[in-house]
Amino acid sequence: MEQLKYNSVFDIIGPIMIGPSSSHTAGAARIGKVVRKIFGEQPDSVDIYLYESFAKTYRGHGTDIALVGGLLGMEPDDPQLSDSLKLAFEAEMEVLFVPKQEQAEHPNMVQIKLTKGSHVLTVTGISIGGGNIQISEVNGFKLSLSLGVPTFIIVHQDLPGMIAHVSQLFCDANVNIGTMTVTREAVGERAIMVIETDERNEEVLSKIQNLEHVFSASYFG
Repeated sequence: MEQLKYNSVFDIIGPIMIGPSSSHTAGAARIGKVVRKIFGEQPDSVDIYLYESFAKTYRGHGTDIALVGGLLGMEPDDPQLSDSLKLAFEAEMEVLFVPKQEQAEHPNMVQIKLTKGSHVLTVTGISIGGGNIQISEVNGFKLSLSLGVPTFIIVHQDLPGMIAHVSQLFCDANVNIGTMTVTREAVGERAIMVIETDERNEEVLSKIQNLEHVFSASYFG
């Protein structure tokens, strides 16, 4: 008999959440929250493009309220999650849902475009089951982030020396960088640095946030 292996208790009982489906609610809420953290502020408008299973059932399974709840900073088990659409309206965050007919790389895929003035961010997320997610694209740049290892996402001004300044802080903290990805909107505009590390160290986050020309920095792990 083949022995089943589980990475965590969530593989067996699922995450604590509000809603009928971990993929459509817990995963969706986590995607929304990660996207909001990357953006670093509340957007004025959000365009949410839903694909395949998400497109077909987003209203019935609560994917819409979960995504918006996450964008408002809520966890999947937040008791206010069911009121997220109303709360977004009260916060003057305009939300547009766009079901797409095109085939996607995963049946539970969503692309979220956030806008606040000239600040624009587009992120593609996938809910892979059990409340687990992957970020596959940021501003058109292909990534493969499961957020299963310590991950820092830094939004900063595209200026010479920024990578060196951030890398030095990790060096000073004796934290080894596993992977680093950098993408930018345009020369001299906003850039996004994604860093996966071998060690967990949240203390370096505040030092990154205090660097000049850093708009926002988030830690997952």
